[in-house]
Amino acid sequence: MRQNPETTRYRQCVGIMLMNGRGHVLVARRADMPTAPAWQMPQGGIDWEETPREAAMRELEEEIGTAKAEIVAESRGWMTYDFPLEVAGRVWRGRFRGQRQKWFLMRFTGCDADIDLGSKHPEFDAFRWVDPEEVPRLIVAFKRQLYIEVISEFRHHCRAACASAGDRPA
Repeated sequence: MRQNPETTRYRQCVGIMLMNGRGHVLVARRADMPTAPAWQMPQGGIDWEETPREAAMRELEEEIGTAKAEIVAESRGWMTYDFPLEVAGRVWRGRFRGQRQKWFLMRFTGCDADIDLGSKHPEFDAFRWVDPEEVPRLIVAFKRQLYIEVISEFRHHCRAACASAGDRPA
């Protein structure tokens, strides 16, 4: 099967909108951007022969140190964003023009003490829980529209994500 050359210019990834029992979303601060704090939701590449669902659970554990979560919803389609020109040449040696992501809304089933950002290669140095509508304001400009779309698509699932999580400490 031949791949569309334009699609191959985008790195295949997953994104995770992790929601706690109070209806807040986890955002984490990138450790590699100390001068201009950049927050984002967990995300990462899909490994060879891995499904997007498997990648989402693996990435969650790699990035925040826990997989204590349940998938509530999956985005209907793939969403893309382009890297700004000043970033595109540096990231993955210019191989990709951006990222193509499948997003998952997950219900957090743990507590804050389960989150451990101190992995072998930490991507984040801090996290916090915020209202979903606040997330786009915290995100770097080139990802903002994608985040607005993710939140919009998952908005009607958010109540279900909170309901089963109960009143666990956040």
